Amino acid sequence: MALEWVVLGYAAAAEAVMIILLTLPGLDALRKGLIAVTTSLLKPFLSVVPFCLFLLMDIYWKYETMPSCESQNCSPSEHLRHQKSIMKSQRNALLIATALVFYWILYSVTKLVVRVDQLHQRIEKLKNKE
Repeated sequence: MALEWVVLGYAAAAEAVMIILLTLPGLDALRKGLIAVTTSLLKPFLSVVPFCLFLLMDIYWKYETMPSCESQNCSPSEHLRHQKSIMKSQRNALLIATALVFYWILYSVTKLVVRVDQLHQRIEKLKNKE
């Protein structure tokens, strides 16, 4: 199961790097290439959404079937294991939320950058006509 979380972490990191590169000022020479790469990667990164939903359902199932350790008859090691399991679930849920938010931001930023580029091209055409 740990491999799924590693893959999701790498996907979220790649999304974050692309967001930073698209919004970083001063990279006008690389902007067209970055836009092309990002738009071509948006569809494969869309698979992050159902993957996150699957992992969220997995967390929910583990939480629902987890034995409760709130009574006094739990040993300290069982109580510690229960707390660690809850912390891992919370960490993984945060990773899921981060990956989904990064995808949404990446999609929005890419759409805006493409629109700004189109508007710049229209302005140049209008300037050339005059």
